[in-house]
Amino acid sequence: MSVFAGLVERLADLLQPLFHASAAAAAIVLFTAFVRLLVHPLSRAAARGQKERAALQPRVDELRRKYRRDPERLQKAVLELHAEEKVSPLSGCLPSLLQLPAFFLLYHLFSSTSAGGGDGLLSHRLLAAPLDGRWADALAQDGVFGAAGVVYLGLFAVVGLLATFNFLRTRRSLVDVGAVGRVMPFMSFFTLVTVAVVPLAAALYVVTSTAWSAVERVVLYR
Repeated sequence: MSVFAGLVERLADLLQPLFHASAAAAAIVLFTAFVRLLVHPLSRAAARGQKERAALQPRVDELRRKYRRDPERLQKAVLELHAEEKVSPLSGCLPSLLQLPAFFLLYHLFSSTSAGGGDGLLSHRLLAAPLDGRWADALAQDGVFGAAGVVYLGLFAVVGLLATFNFLRTRRSLVDVGAVGRVMPFMSFFTLVTVAVVPLAAALYVVTSTAWSAVERVVLYR
C-alpha cells in the first residue's frame, strides 16, 4: 500500500507548480484515471460479453417458454445454446469481478489514515478542505457555505449530475423488469451518501471513478 501512496505523492510533487496546495487532490484524480485506463480492457471485455448475452436473450426466452415446466431441461438447453454460440454465461460478469481488487485497493489507499500521517498524502487539501476530513467536519467548522463546505457542495453537484445521467440510462435499459428493475436506477444516487461520509481523498476517488464509468458506458454500450 505504501508503494502506491508513494507514487501518488510523487505525482503530487510533479503537479505542485500547476495546482499548488491542491496538487495532492489533482494527483488522486489523475492516478485514479490512470488505474481505470489500465483496467479498461476488462471493461471492454465485460461490455462485449453483455452484448453477446443480450443477443442470445430472445432465444433464451423462447427456450424458457418451451421448457417452462421442465427446469432441468431448460438449464441444459440454455447451456447448450451458449456452447453452440461460443458465449460464456459469465462473459459479462467475470471481467467486471476482476476489476474489483483494483477499485478496493484505491479506495483503501485514499481512506486509510496510514496514508496520511505526517506530511503524507492525506495531510494535503483540496482548496480549503483537508483530504483527511469529512463533510461532517466541514459542517462543524464553518457550516454548509463555509470555505470547506463549498468544496463539498461542488462535489455533490458533480455527483448529482452523474447520478441523474446514470439513473436515466439505467431506467431506459431496465424497462418492465419488475420491482428490482424499478429500484435499481435509484442506486446511482447512493454515491452522494458515500461522498458525504468518507474522507475527502476517498470522495475524490469515488467521483473520478464514477465519472469514468459514466463515460465508459456511453462509449462501450452505444
